Amino acid sequence: MNRSFIILLCLSVGLTACQSFQNRHRAGIVAEVEGQTLTEEEIARLTAGLDQQDSARIAEQYIQDWAINILQYEQASSAGSEHIEQLVADYRKQLYRQAYEQMLVQRYMPKHIDDSLITRFYNEHPQQFILRETIIKGTLLILPDGVPGQDKLKKWLTDNSDEQLENIEKYAYRYATGYELFRDTWKTANQLLTRLPVDEKTLLGELKKKDLIEFSDSTQVYLLQVEDKHFAGDPMPLDYATNDIRNLLLKEREITFLQQRRRELYEDAVRKNKILFR
Repeated sequence: MNRSFIILLCLSVGLTACQSFQNRHRAGIVAEVEGQTLTEEEIARLTAGLDQQDSARIAEQYIQDWAINILQYEQASSAGSEHIEQLVADYRKQLYRQAYEQMLVQRYMPKHIDDSLITRFYNEHPQQFILRETIIKGTLLILPDGVPGQDKLKKWLTDNSDEQLENIEKYAYRYATGYELFRDTWKTANQLLTRLPVDEKTLLGELKKKDLIEFSDSTQVYLLQVEDKHFAGDPMPLDYATNDIRNLLLKEREITFLQQRRRELYEDAVRKNKILFR
């Protein structure tokens, strides 16, 4: 801590306390309240990179706030509020219970969800799986304007064969400034828009008309080949909904699992006369 701040703090707390503060400062202690100490190292981290004036101002305010927090806590705790103590005790019990039940779930609850269960849930709850945004599977290439062989590339893009995919990847490696192959993974329209020089309305309009879409700007050509697409408001495809369904089923299983564990715990306690009924 710089010397100007020490002088400023001495003036603020009075000359009687100044010598004591300076002695503690030499030991690396900036302030002490109710047995708790604030170190010079903590202040240094707070004011790192600041000029001398800002450093002194921020450090003084921090010390004041730090001291007030401790003093208020000491006053509040000395009041001996039974209500607060009960809230703290209840919260402590709740934390223990939550940690214990989470351990039970992690160790003992089966995590595998069979695909047939996912499909059945999807078919039984179609209203829960409506798309909120357009999703696409396909291929995106970003090319410098004027690179050769674009007509061949467009023909390859419309062919799903492994041979043509190999040609596309070789072409992308040689010419493309950007390349994304997501034929097996859904991307949202908004995710694609971060790579395209158009707005959402333009992209959606093109998606409704064709599967090989071309955009351009002053320096690049953008080729988007669409393998599959579903628009906002359409039913969600099963493979897109699978993760959400799995999480829902796991949550349902967890609730049932914990209810069973609680019931077993209670019944065991009754058998062992741990619970006395009057």
